[in-house]
Parts: sequence; C-alpha cells; structure tokens
Amino acid sequence: MTTYIPSLTLPEAVFANPAASILLPVGLGLGVGYSVSPKLAKKTYSAVRQPPYKPPPQVFGPAWTTLYALMGYAAHRSWTTGTASLNPATVQLTKQGATLFTIQLGLNLVWMPLFFGLQRPMEATADIVLLTGVTGYLTYVWSQVDSVAAWCMVPYLGWLSFATYLSAGVGYLNDWNIADKDRMTKSS
Repeated sequence: MTTYIPSLTLPEAVFANPAASILLPVGLGLGVGYSVSPKLAKKTYSAVRQPPYKPPPQVFGPAWTTLYALMGYAAHRSWTTGTASLNPATVQLTKQGATLFTIQLGLNLVWMPLFFGLQRPMEATADIVLLTGVTGYLTYVWSQVDSVAAWCMVPYLGWLSFATYLSAGVGYLNDWNIADKDRMTKSS
C-alpha cells in the first residue's frame, strides 16, 4: 500500500493537461538518452556479450518514445477520471497512482545513466527490477480507477520485463562488468 506524497509527486497541472502528461515523459526520456550519448550507448551495446533475442539498437528509440507517450496518456486519463469521481476512495487511489507514476518515471530515467553512463549493470538491473515492480503495482492501482489507463500500461510492463531480461543477461554474460568493453573489443 502506498500513499499520496505531494513532495514526491509531479504537480497536478502536469496530470491535468494531456499535452504535458504526454510530452513530459517523452521529453525527459529523450533528454536522458541524449545526455548519456547515443554514440556511447550504441558502442557499448554492440561491444558487450548479449543474451539471445536482443533487438537491434535502432528499435529502442521508437519503442521508448511510444511507451513514454502511452504512460503519459495513462497518467492523464487516470488523473482526470479519478479526480472527477465522487467516490473518495477512487480519488485517493488516483493520488496514490500519481505518486507511484512519479516514482516509476524517476526509476526509469535513472536506468540508462546507470547502465551506459556509469557502466554499472548490477545496479541498473536492481533499478529495473524495482521499476517493474512499482509499475506493476501502479497498473493495478490504475485498474481500480480507469481500465483504459491500466491497459495503456500493459505494453510498458511487457517491455520492462524484456528489458529486465536484457539487463540481467548482459550483466551475467559479462561478469557484471561492462566497463571499457568497447575499448577491449577494438584492441582484440
């Protein structure tokens, strides 16, 4: 059980505005992606040992953009539906969902710098496992507020599950050390 924590929750105006709800996660995701350096991420991704079924690197940008937009739409929809309810329990679940949404977005945005920037696959895998759990619980909470919002989270949960497999697989196959893999591959 969670609670609504205003200091850990995005402002209500973000959830109430459909454009802000959608564009904020998309913009933050793009910002983090570019701050880590797409060239570095691509080079590291190509250099490390990968588990089976790894997608080509060009899949990640469109997939994450779509998922960020879906999660933003789900946040807006859940907020507007839930806060308009006459049922105090539904309003409370809506606010709890807003806190969970903010926490999962933060966990999501930390993964790429952990994995590619700091080259810490163990910490990145712990982050994504926690992220998947929080997102699963958020989806459950939103299912009690608005079923469409919850269903919008299902592709994201599926992708997080797959990303968890990839993160753990890369960590395991590289002995949880991906530092300097791109340089080692060049000299080999």
